[in-house]
Amino acid sequence: MDEWLINYPSWKSYVFSSFTQRFNELLRSLESVAFHKLDERLVNYLRNKTKISGKSSIQLSHNQIAEELGTSRVVISRLLKQLENDKKLLLYRNEIKLLKGF
Repeated sequence: MDEWLINYPSWKSYVFSSFTQRFNELLRSLESVAFHKLDERLVNYLRNKTKISGKSSIQLSHNQIAEELGTSRVVISRLLKQLENDKKLLLYRNEIKLLKGF
């Protein structure tokens, strides 16, 4: 590996930029878990998913969301129900539709 880093500067640049990117991603995840409430993390998660897909609905189960956020399905279901009661989204089976005020 050392020989490749010395002989191929472009490879070295790729390895270090990839490492830096993944490390920054890890730091953002740790910061989110350590310093943000779960309801804030859930809202940001839902916004990011809709931004990526370009649609206002997300095809995920509560359990899938819970696994990605590192919590239990029951907690996610309660938070989603609270957001639905606040008229921010609509819940369907394995689908969440974000409303305009979200």
